[in-house]
Amino acid sequence: MKKVLVLGGGFAGVEAAIYLRKQGMDTTVVSDRDYFYIYPTSIWIPTGEASKADVSVPLDQLAQKHGFKLIIDAVTTLEAQAKKVTLQSGRVLDEFDYIVVAMGQGKMQHKGLENTLSICGKPEEAEELKVKLDALIEKGSGKIAMGFGGNPNDSSAVRGGPAFEVLFNVNTLLKRKGLKENFELTFFAPMEKPGQKMGPKALVMMDKMFGMTKINKKVGSKITEFEADGINFEDGTKLESDLTMFIAAGKGHPVLEASDLLLSDAGFVVTNEYNEVEGFEGVYAIGDSASLMGPEWRAKQGHVAEVMAKNVAYNIFQHAQKIKSKESYIEHLNILCVMDTGDGAAFVYRSESGGKMIPLPVIGHWMKKGWGWYCKNSKLGKIPRIPGM
Repeated sequence: MKKVLVLGGGFAGVEAAIYLRKQGMDTTVVSDRDYFYIYPTSIWIPTGEASKADVSVPLDQLAQKHGFKLIIDAVTTLEAQAKKVTLQSGRVLDEFDYIVVAMGQGKMQHKGLENTLSICGKPEEAEELKVKLDALIEKGSGKIAMGFGGNPNDSSAVRGGPAFEVLFNVNTLLKRKGLKENFELTFFAPMEKPGQKMGPKALVMMDKMFGMTKINKKVGSKITEFEADGINFEDGTKLESDLTMFIAAGKGHPVLEASDLLLSDAGFVVTNEYNEVEGFEGVYAIGDSASLMGPEWRAKQGHVAEVMAKNVAYNIFQHAQKIKSKESYIEHLNILCVMDTGDGAAFVYRSESGGKMIPLPVIGHWMKKGWGWYCKNSKLGKIPRIPGM
């Protein structure tokens, strides 16, 4: 039986391990966390609608259910050509036929970034956001700024949706507490049209949402520095803030940047449409670690990572059987999300044929809650998987 090493325990890594086991492959997962974290539903941690435990699944439970082996340790070096991995503990893994790189990504660095918290960073940051938000609510007033940045070398590495979601959820929470008028909420981003990859119709609707909620916008000027009391911009202005949430754009993972893999200008692993790293027999890269091919509006999302993972499981199995059959992720590229606002949501979809954003008052919020329940329980095998989800 061929042996596969999966580096990473996120959406891409876990999905790859599950489907590799379905193909009968001897699979080992290495993760620096002992839990699978459901980032799309972590948006409710700052407002208290969810806890870290609610959006986490212990990896040992997933390993037991699906039959893959598990090593909780951090990868320190990867020698891809030699298929050799060294872990923080000093352990060396070099007995595998295939390696699937699913380690996620690093973050673009900004001056003063330590003065911000991210909903897409370490899970502990979501809990810190809750602590700081609770303190402001206890105080009764404050200025809150939330936004995201870009990577000039790769437009697909932007995480914009969660910033909008947390901001709108905070707005809803403050309304429910009767404190909205005491708070100044501002969305910020360096690009002229943040969220434009969702399509022009979605941009118009987003502007309407900002107008209806009376949330301010500061866009179109580069960020020069984050400070404890706000954000400085290239145009000479400063946005004052008592609480700043900022989602930095992705860049290459430091371990991968130091490896012998071929990388894009943004530091992501270059693969073909089958997620093979050409020139490295038996090495694949998926999810945020991989440089995403496709149109300018493409975006790195969990469902795309899972498509890559399923394809790679298939491709590895076919390769092991010496069968010339491969699956590509290109035809599955789209933007798909339910953008939650705390009291409703908007269904967002973008493909080659265009984009749309459909308001889902009230029910949209519960649809996303339902998806979170489905994600957790289907991964654990407690309920059947729905094809395409």
